Amino acid sequence: GVTRAASGRPYERTAADPVYRPLRVYTVDPSLPYDSSPVAVLNVPYEPLAPGPRGAVIEVDDFDAVEARHLAPADLDSAEALIRQGYDPSPSAPRFHQQMAYAVCATVYATFQHALGRQPSWGFAREAGRNGERNGGGARLLVRPYASSDRNAYYDPEAGELCFGYYRADADVAGRNLPHGYVFTCLSHDVVAHEMSHAMLHGLRAKMLRPTNPDVLAFHEAFADLVALFQRFTYADVVRAAVRHSRGDLSRATLLTALGTQVGETTGSRGPLRDAMASGADASYGDAVEPHARGVVLVRAVFEAFATVFERKAARHVRLATGGSGVLPPGELPYDLQEALAETAAKLASQFLSICIRAIDYCPPVDIEFGEFLRAVITADHDLVPDDPWHYREALIDAFRRHGIYPRDVGSLAEDSLLWREPARDIPPVAGLSFAKLAFEGDPARPAGASELLRQARELGRLVASPEYAACFGCAPAGGGYAPPCVESVRSSRRVGPDGQVVFDLVAEVTQRRAVPAADGSPAFEFLGGATLILDPRGGVRYAITKRVTNDERLARQRTYVAGDGARFWSCGARELLRLVHDR
Repeated sequence: GVTRAASGRPYERTAADPVYRPLRVYTVDPSLPYDSSPVAVLNVPYEPLAPGPRGAVIEVDDFDAVEARHLAPADLDSAEALIRQGYDPSPSAPRFHQQMAYAVCATVYATFQHALGRQPSWGFAREAGRNGERNGGGARLLVRPYASSDRNAYYDPEAGELCFGYYRADADVAGRNLPHGYVFTCLSHDVVAHEMSHAMLHGLRAKMLRPTNPDVLAFHEAFADLVALFQRFTYADVVRAAVRHSRGDLSRATLLTALGTQVGETTGSRGPLRDAMASGADASYGDAVEPHARGVVLVRAVFEAFATVFERKAARHVRLATGGSGVLPPGELPYDLQEALAETAAKLASQFLSICIRAIDYCPPVDIEFGEFLRAVITADHDLVPDDPWHYREALIDAFRRHGIYPRDVGSLAEDSLLWREPARDIPPVAGLSFAKLAFEGDPARPAGASELLRQARELGRLVASPEYAACFGCAPAGGGYAPPCVESVRSSRRVGPDGQVVFDLVAEVTQRRAVPAADGSPAFEFLGGATLILDPRGGVRYAITKRVTNDERLARQRTYVAGDGARFWSCGARELLRLVHDR
């Protein structure tokens, strides 16, 4: 997997290229009323596109698997599409379906690229297109808007595909006031962004698909929901409408907090698939087992923190608009106040989304738990923004506490206690991983090629495989049931903070397999350990975020999960796993 960062490269814009390609999309489900601003122009990062559309890292398939026929492909480089900001939005127009799927996927990809400070890579190795043509050595994600007649959409990590179903809405909902005719899941902004986030997370942490504890699959679902949720805030008209309808109270702004309304109403939910602020019995972290029910607790914790910081920032605008009283009069908010609150909410949502994405680089490579994600969020944000005048991190910690999410082996929820620590012992710097020795293709965020990535992995591997330092990386000497350690990835990053400061790091994953025999009613399985490493520009190890492969207590918890609540997930392949989780 080390060389995958060199196999899928986004287009590098030249000075003669436009910055953006404006394309019209549905910002919320097409079934919602006009005053919800369901259509907007999305500024998609520019790249030349072949019909499909097919770009450097994303390819949309025009094949309808239900009807077994090819549809007219969307040609977004045609004169008609260029002059009209793409094809006209319509639930019944296949070329708009393809445009919508491409635009949302490309925008989510660009969001990850900005937050991570590097070019994201895929977790799969497929290098041939739908019709078998080679991609010139690059891996593309295949997006299939007409993959099946299922009421479902899912990411297929084995094939490298996003599969969207379509179905008749009136099949099982006779007598209810719901949309009539076909529902295309590829026309739900939330569903497309959610599935694209699965693909992005798989590229960042390929081993995180292994369901080793109740939080793993729940984290996948929660993270994808958070991306879809905060991505919606990029549409100014939607945010303004939500602020107007809720009078600035985001906890009541269902236009922003409800996910997948049309799909949920037509698949038995009698409402949105999920709501970031809805209350209910499924909000208990300790009791929830099903991945969606457990994941929604994490979503609510993060969104509550976001709402808390928004209230702090909005208060000054409200005081100015009310002559210092802070008490809003009845009726619609003044227009200028609506604009100020909408702008504040959109900017803050972008910041929270970047915080959540950056935190993945600080998560362990396997067996993620919600409490570890909190530590990753706090550490990643503290690294880039040491000064926190609006108390983002305090709001996150308080929200996690309210939902009963606590990290293991942490004495308190004080910020300094949650920060990941430097290695307990001195580890010699890896001279070959100093930025002075690294080769780039014009930019530290762009690796020079597969051979350079392999060289970097070998430099790190020599240290990791050393019996003297193996324990520092959560590993054990090979032999006696322990496989040799494996360097999964080495990725350079260049992050820019809010004050313009630039932080360079090298992020690496190391894993190790331990063979566990069957016992106590549980099957034999491979127990994974290892570490995520953050190295400074001189090759020094700043953090080693470990999951020790020798930890028998963690092994016992995993054995219990594999034999109990996780049995139905553990026996699935990667493709069946995500499809099962998303099946409703």
